[in-house]
Amino acid sequence: MSIISESLKRIKPSPTIAVSQKARELRAAGKDVIGLGAGEPDFDTPNNIKNAAIKAIRGGDTKYTAVDGTPALKKAIIKKFKKENNLKYSEDEITVGTGGKQVLYNAFMATLNKGDEVIIPAPFWVSYPDMVLLAGGKPKIVKCNEYENFKLTPAKLKKVISKKTKWLILNSPSNPTGASYTKSEIIKLSKVLTKYKRIHILSDDIYEHISYEKSKYFTIAQISNLKNRTLTMNGVSKSYAMTGWRIGYAGGPKEIIKAIRKIQSQSTSNPSSVSQAAAVEALNGTQKFIKTRSKEFKKRRDFVVNSLNKIKGINCLSPNGAFYVFPSCKKLLNKRTKLKTDSDFVKKLLEKSNIAVVQGSAFGLPGYFRISYATSMKKLKLAMLRIKSFCESLE
Repeated sequence: MSIISESLKRIKPSPTIAVSQKARELRAAGKDVIGLGAGEPDFDTPNNIKNAAIKAIRGGDTKYTAVDGTPALKKAIIKKFKKENNLKYSEDEITVGTGGKQVLYNAFMATLNKGDEVIIPAPFWVSYPDMVLLAGGKPKIVKCNEYENFKLTPAKLKKVISKKTKWLILNSPSNPTGASYTKSEIIKLSKVLTKYKRIHILSDDIYEHISYEKSKYFTIAQISNLKNRTLTMNGVSKSYAMTGWRIGYAGGPKEIIKAIRKIQSQSTSNPSSVSQAAAVEALNGTQKFIKTRSKEFKKRRDFVVNSLNKIKGINCLSPNGAFYVFPSCKKLLNKRTKLKTDSDFVKKLLEKSNIAVVQGSAFGLPGYFRISYATSMKKLKLAMLRIKSFCESLE
């Protein structure tokens, strides 16, 4: 009899973390590997945020805090939601977790019963389906094709809704495609959701500030009649280059927030007190560097997209946000190249060219691969040359 639980057997390790680990191992073995698998900004945490953490340490701010966030951080989050998203929350409608990932995990653990369905548009962030499975729910995957810009349409949403549907996940800008929903697209989806009052929406806005659109960012809870059943998740990891600080947060209905607090009280308890102090400064301090860094990401995006589209057999849409591209390698999967799947493509690319990317099948859409351009232009230029050379070698 196995000591491992049945619920754990339902899930698999994160493919993106596995790729990053493989790249680290190869570098340690002396290989000149360029890792394009990690979803992590290469910029450093701004000094004002670091200094706030140092001040907190020196001031003795190193004790337990309230389970789901300090009053100071909750106030900063409330201010952020009001100023940037026109969303009004009270402190008991805010939760803070050890990264956005924990907030999402807590939400599913707190709300899903066996058989409850969660609609997940694909391509999706790799952890969504596994978190749902671990919580006893059932992922309902909806494939969103390249010609739809990898976005969920109202027609597809209507088709997949059932009596067991409990959540819909919307991630905009998206990981892995960088696709962003426009205001009109979100309004059209909301009109469908308005008819189904039992369905809650989990809006993953973690890449909100890494957006190349000239129009204002729009999140679904801004539609008044859906706010009372929307959990809007965000965090400081991507926008503020604070991945290792592990602070995520969400605003939502009191009932859900209270349930999340209960789950967290019996798992990790509060996030790091020092990280919370740093996050207060991130949200309340200067925001000027965000636009500067987004311009650099846009520059990298343009270079990568243009480079990939010049490679025979590769096709790549230009994303509206985040720091990923999701090119197609379908034309290179055939008898001539001896590559049957996107996993074969990714494996050979690493073996032959020392380039680490993630297969599209890990995100629910085979025939593609994800590149993170959150690295230097120097590395990206070399990486594009290697990918080009590898693809040409398949001819």
